[in-house]
Formats: sequence, C-alpha cells, structure tokens
Amino acid sequence: MSGSDAPLILTAELPEDLHARFTDLRTEHFPPERNYLEAHVTLFHALPAQCEDEVRRYLARLVGETAPVEGRVEGLMSLGGGTAIKLVSPAMLDLRDRIADHFHGMLTNQDQHRPRLHVTIQNKVTSKEAKALQAQLSGVIQPRDFAFRGLTLYAYRGGPWEFLRRFAFRGK
Repeated sequence: MSGSDAPLILTAELPEDLHARFTDLRTEHFPPERNYLEAHVTLFHALPAQCEDEVRRYLARLVGETAPVEGRVEGLMSLGGGTAIKLVSPAMLDLRDRIADHFHGMLTNQDQHRPRLHVTIQNKVTSKEAKALQAQLSGVIQPRDFAFRGLTLYAYRGGPWEFLRRFAFRGK
C-alpha cells in the first residue's frame, strides 16, 4: 500500500492513436493554466485510498479475464462550459458496473452513478467559447469503432495525477 490518503482515479485506456489525437486537441483547446493531464476517460473519480491494495488485486484479476473492450467515438459533446468527445461503450459501462458492485458501500456519491463516457478537450470556458470550438470541430470528429486497451489507476494529489499502474486487458 502507498500509505497515502490520496483518492484513486480509474480510467479506461484509449488506443494509442486516439489517445495521441485527443491529447493534441486537449493541448490545443484546454486552458493551459489548468491542463495538467493527457486525454483520459474517467470511470471512477475517487476510489478510497485505503482500498488501494484491494483495487490493484481486483483489477489485475479482472483484466486477466477481459478482452479489449469495444467502444465507439460518436462525435462532439457539449459540457456547457466546455467540449468533449462523446464515446459509447455498453461493455465498458458493464465492466465499470462490476467494479462498482465490488466496491459497493465505499464509493462517493459521484462514483455511485454511471458516467457519460467522454474525453474532455476543453473545460471551464464560457459557453460562447465552447460553442465556437464545437462549430470549428463539427465534422472533424468522425464516428469510428475502437477497443479500449485496459484500465489505468492514478492517485489524485490536487494537480497532475500520479500514475500508479496500467492494467492491460489480456482475456479472450
């Protein structure tokens, strides 16, 4: 165990090409003073730090029996004061439900609810700025299928996330 009280963040890992493309968009459009992160798909915002060993063991077992998970880029998604890439993956949400069930009673209110899968490329801007970017990118983000490569665990320490471990899907 890390001996830390930093909450744990769990993300779904995009394929390398999408990760690079969405990170470039994020770098270009996210306010630079708040852009600490590369492109990511958050599944859980704050798993309890005291469960880190159990989280690591559970995820290692889970990815060993899970094949890469199908997903689809759907297009743009408005965040009101921001812009995201909308993703669809019933299988990833089912996998997330399994993790949520395992840690039932330990989840924050936010993490008790299924997320809308997305990659934020702009946030905390005016609605006008967000709509302008959405108009600029309209038609640029094309629907396409892909497979999530695994899960990634981080510790949240107030700024950039601390990478803890990557869990690659290895099942058939």
